[in-house]
Amino acid sequence: MPTDNHFMIRALELAQQAADRGEVPVGAVVVRNGKIIGQGHNQPIVSHDPTAHAEIMAMRDASKNLSNYRLTGCDIYVTIEPCTMCVGAMVHARIRQIFFGALEPRAGALTSQLQLMKDGHFNHSILWEGGILADQCAAVLRDFFRQRRS
Repeated sequence: MPTDNHFMIRALELAQQAADRGEVPVGAVVVRNGKIIGQGHNQPIVSHDPTAHAEIMAMRDASKNLSNYRLTGCDIYVTIEPCTMCVGAMVHARIRQIFFGALEPRAGALTSQLQLMKDGHFNHSILWEGGILADQCAAVLRDFFRQRRS
């Protein structure tokens, strides 16, 4: 069975696709029963859609593949700690577990800033784990912004 690293490596490949298009390099995959059923990368600039974060795109893809907006029993792997919007969408989709790579110190909604899953504010609780291939995930973002500044 594939490992967490396996799925995060695919998310990193998707992040690189975003970078190649001039988007902030974030990638995400939705996994069910050990198989990727949805994938996406950041594309708000290209799509003219502020909600087109990697996580949202991956959940949209998974929902189409399952013909259901509920992603019960699914996990999501994303290269950076999700924002408030994405965590909210994951709650509505009934994602089982979130795995992320790098922390997002400005907008992270699981541990860095808000801690949306901490106090049971929602009707659905999501387990989460951060730090999977964190150095590689952070490097993709750091290199992207370093290149843009030069």
